[in-house]
Amino acid sequence: MTAPVFVADSLAGAAEGARVWLEGPEGRHAVSVRRLRVGEPVVLTDGHGTGVQGTVAAVEGKDRLQVAVDEVRRETAPDPRITVVQALPKGDRGELAVETMTETGVDAVVPWSAARCITQWKGERGLKALGKWRSTAREAGKQSRRLTFPEVMDAMTTKQVARLLADADFAAVLHEEGGEPLATAPLPASGRIVLVVGPEGGVSPEELAAFAEAGARPYRLGPSVLRTSTAGTAAAALLLGRTGRWS
Repeated sequence: MTAPVFVADSLAGAAEGARVWLEGPEGRHAVSVRRLRVGEPVVLTDGHGTGVQGTVAAVEGKDRLQVAVDEVRRETAPDPRITVVQALPKGDRGELAVETMTETGVDAVVPWSAARCITQWKGERGLKALGKWRSTAREAGKQSRRLTFPEVMDAMTTKQVARLLADADFAAVLHEEGGEPLATAPLPASGRIVLVVGPEGGVSPEELAAFAEAGARPYRLGPSVLRTSTAGTAAAALLLGRTGRWS
């Protein structure tokens, strides 16, 4: 049986043979919901590149669990780093996009308020939606047993996205009329890759012009047109394979 995964606030002092505590909401889930007991296997991650495999050594109250560390894993920062700028989809498709991109291996997600987005994040509604995206990334990171969870950044305007693209080592906009397939685009061996996924209504000519000025060319993904909620995942998988990160 696969050991359950929980997110620890910090694993800075974790070492083989040591003991670490799981507390707070994750501790409560482990103790009161999953009802873990002494001797059962468990996996902890801090979401920042460190993971621990061990067994439950002690349970205190309803929300504290001590883990005896059997193994510590630490991973280096991924290179090249892949960021997907995701236009805001309608309904709950945004969480679907974040979930599948996290499981695939994207390193950062940027919510983008594109001109043709049906959904717009404003005020409390925007903060609540951003919180859902971040919670989704955290849960998907646990589900996929990632040691480093993707960063879900604050929502950006088109001007802010253009600045992000200008600083990238490779910048691309997925577009059905792109003259070159992403599968043959020249990719850097290291650095930052930024990919833009447009909304249901497509990227506007003005946005394409702004992104082109920032150095981002339009690329097509394949012969079919994917939904905005799935295009980023498909493109990320292609990039992860081509850059060797899936080797």
